[in-house]
Parts: sequence; structure tokens; C-alpha cells
Amino acid sequence: MLATTALALLASALSVAGAPSLSLKVEGAASVENIDNFKVNTVITNVGDETLRILNDPNGPLSKLPANTFSITNSEGRPAAFNGIKVKYVPRVAAEVGAFTTLAPGASITVAHDLSAAYNLTATGVDTYEVEPSSLFQIVGTNGEVSSLRASVNKIHRASIKGRLAKVRPTATLERRATYISCSAARQTALVSAASAAQTYALNSKNYLTGISAGTTRYNTWFGTYTSARKSTVQSHFTAISGNTFSSFTYDCSCTDSGTYAYVYANSPGKVYLCGAFWNAPTTGTDSKGGTLVHEASHFTVNGGTDDHVYGQTGAKNLAISNPANAVDNADNHEYFAENNPALA
Repeated sequence: MLATTALALLASALSVAGAPSLSLKVEGAASVENIDNFKVNTVITNVGDETLRILNDPNGPLSKLPANTFSITNSEGRPAAFNGIKVKYVPRVAAEVGAFTTLAPGASITVAHDLSAAYNLTATGVDTYEVEPSSLFQIVGTNGEVSSLRASVNKIHRASIKGRLAKVRPTATLERRATYISCSAARQTALVSAASAAQTYALNSKNYLTGISAGTTRYNTWFGTYTSARKSTVQSHFTAISGNTFSSFTYDCSCTDSGTYAYVYANSPGKVYLCGAFWNAPTTGTDSKGGTLVHEASHFTVNGGTDDHVYGQTGAKNLAISNPANAVDNADNHEYFAENNPALA
């Protein structure tokens, strides 16, 4: 009996010792004059005993992109307004192209973040702010499968902020001529086809929704149990998106992040930043160029301002079942509904 118990304890200890583990901390200046100087570093350390391949999730502490990576609250617990980017991202694709950071046991990596590019403190005011990072990471296994790992946050950051509380951003509207920034001739040609596909996807989606008054396989798959109110919300989104002229957007091709498709600033309608994964995508079909543009257009506040609650077809289908209210607010659900691949009636 004692021998059996000892073996069980040993097996349990070995299991714990072999478990992957990360620690995370945030560092920065304790006092900041003007939001332009509101910058922090995240330090990610592999505190386990196996080498980890960690996806460079654009929404996580390994990425420098100005996404919603942090919870920033003032002394009253009020959150800072987020005005950074919303991203099209598929973890499986990122894993396939090797968009991950390899971290050996005991090794650390430090990443700099400019918080002024993603947050606005105007409404929360001059105050002391607490900065807590997202602690969810995605690990690529030896078989290529992606799993989640929650890091232990060993240190959050506190900083007193005064002076200017918001970055000045240029205004943007949908009324513009087609513009390409850092796009080669070949990429401009690809974008012409992508814009055409997105326009067709948006119009067909609007027409489909106009023609239904009850649940269908296609609607229920991507938006969950039918209600007239939720259907009306989705229909309003696609009506607005189909009113965009994708061929007149501004496309910025300067992003080099290999695992990310694209991103936008929600309050800058008509401008889309294209990244590495976008160029490897087909023009139409699942996670396509055309579908990506629909995804990003749905993020624009003028088109309904969707969020990114989950990514990927499996996640989107599960969300439609478990939380239809979030499904009608999720950009990937809109994209997959529009792509309709494989086709559903």
C-alpha cells in the first residue's frame, strides 16, 4: 500500500514537473508625462522544463502590434478606452507558417509596447493606472496542434499619467480614391480581385438575409438560434458593409507579420493594413482574401463595429451554439457566413 502511494506521488510530481509553464511581468516608468511616453515592456519567461513554441498572437504580449493586449484601469477601476487595432488571425495558419517564438527552459524574451497607440485616457483622466497583460498564450506542439497555456502574472505595472491623455489621429472617411501604400504591382493586382470578391460576398450576404424570416442551416451555423432581433442586427451590418466600395479603400501593405492576415482601426473606415498571411490566402473560399476584407470591414464602427471574440471556423461555430449574442458581434462569424464554404442553404 505504501509503495503504491509512493509511486502515485512520484508520478504526480513528475507530471507537475513536466508541465509547460510561463511567467509574465510588466515593467515601465512609474511616472509619465503625456500619453506618447506611456510605454511598457512585457517579460515572458519559460519557467518549465521543456522548450516551448509560442505563437506570436497579435493580441498577446509577444506582439508589438497595438491590439487590446492589456487591461488598463485608473484608481477607481474604470477602464481606459481602447482605440487600437482589430485583427484577422487564424492560429492554425500561424502555426503552419512558423509564426511562433521558441523559448528554451529558463529563457526570457522582452517585448516593448507603446500603449499610446492603442489606448485613450481622456475619459478616465489624469490618474494612477494599473496595467495588467493578457496572460493567455497559445503553444504549438510537436505534432503542430495548437493548445492554450495561461501564464502566471508575477508583476503588473502601475504608473501615474498626466499631461496629454490621447494621441492625435488623422481622421478618415469612406469617401476616397483607391490608394495603395507599400504595395507592389502584383499585390495591387491581387487586391483588385480581393476587393471584387469582398463586394460580391457582402452584397450576396445582405440579399440572403433580406430573403429569410426564419432560421436556415446557413444562418444557424454561423449566428445561432434564429431571432428576428439578432437577424436584424446581422442584416444591418451587411447592409452597411455592402454599401462600402472596396475598390476605393486605402490598402497598406507594409505589415510584415507572417502569421497575421490584416488589421484595421475601427474608427478609420476604408483603410486596411494587410499582413503576411493575407498574401498566401486564396481569393475566395475559407479564410480568403475577399473574406478577410469583409471581416475587417465589419470591424469599422460605421458598419456595426464587430469584435473578435473567437477566431477560426470551429471557434465561430461553437460560439454560435453557446453564445449567439456574441456570434452576431464576431467578425469571423460574419466572414464565414459570407464565404459560405462549404456551401450551406
